[in-house]
Amino acid sequence: MAESEYPIVRLRHWGRWISGIVLIGLLGALGFALAQAKIQYDSVPEFLWYRVMAVGLFNTVVLAVIAQGSAIVIGIVVALMRRSANPVARWFAIGYIWLFRGLPVLLQILIWYNLALVFDTISIPFLIHEQTNVLISAFVAALLGLALNESAYMAEIVRAGLNSVDSGQTEAAKSIGMTPAATLRRVVLPQAMRVIIPPTGNDFINMLKGTSMASVIGVTELIHAANNISSHNLLVMETLLAAAIWYMVVVTVAGIGQHYLERSFEAGTASGPWSRATRALRTAPLRRASV
Repeated sequence: MAESEYPIVRLRHWGRWISGIVLIGLLGALGFALAQAKIQYDSVPEFLWYRVMAVGLFNTVVLAVIAQGSAIVIGIVVALMRRSANPVARWFAIGYIWLFRGLPVLLQILIWYNLALVFDTISIPFLIHEQTNVLISAFVAALLGLALNESAYMAEIVRAGLNSVDSGQTEAAKSIGMTPAATLRRVVLPQAMRVIIPPTGNDFINMLKGTSMASVIGVTELIHAANNISSHNLLVMETLLAAAIWYMVVVTVAGIGQHYLERSFEAGTASGPWSRATRALRTAPLRRASV
């Protein structure tokens, strides 16, 4: 039989069709259920622009940014201590990570918020002497709880990133006379950032949502703002949907920022101002050594 006489049978992907139909059916059922729900959807856009909701949105973003930024700085320091040859520094870092990673975030926030019960004043010679309940406000307590908890995770993320850089890079930097600090700044960190950035971005997104725990101690963030509105009009689901929309907006913006930040640190990426800057920093000592 000639080759042209063989029939061509198209491969049929029955599993794809069945799963697609099932998913469409589930989405349709969900949409029908939401359409029948006792929710005043036309009120949701109005709640988005309430003043208290705007204040809650502002506090959510500010609290997340400051907490994550502080956690990154503390995490880098703790990670370097964790890798230190000094046993005291190394065991301090291990204990720090064990403590703050082991306690629930909400518990940490509540401990900071009630610190005045055990210490009437906070006194640091030549720096500060203030009543604890004045110094540790609800916002500060939430900031401390979120930042210190996140710093323990950031320490492990940074340590993993530093460990991902081949030891030969450090040895090569030492061979041309670079100091340990310069080696870390110009050789190790630029390469480790490709490993550090993705989980850090994910943690920041979690931080944006984790600020909702601050509502327990009265911080006016999105959840607390939604509760304030619903306590007057009793439209609980409507105000929660408004808060959910704002959460999705800020998380989406953070996700887009993470995407472009990751692209600038991709291995072999020739574009991007940070990539060019880090390459220039890494090659600067070599140029000076050859002169």
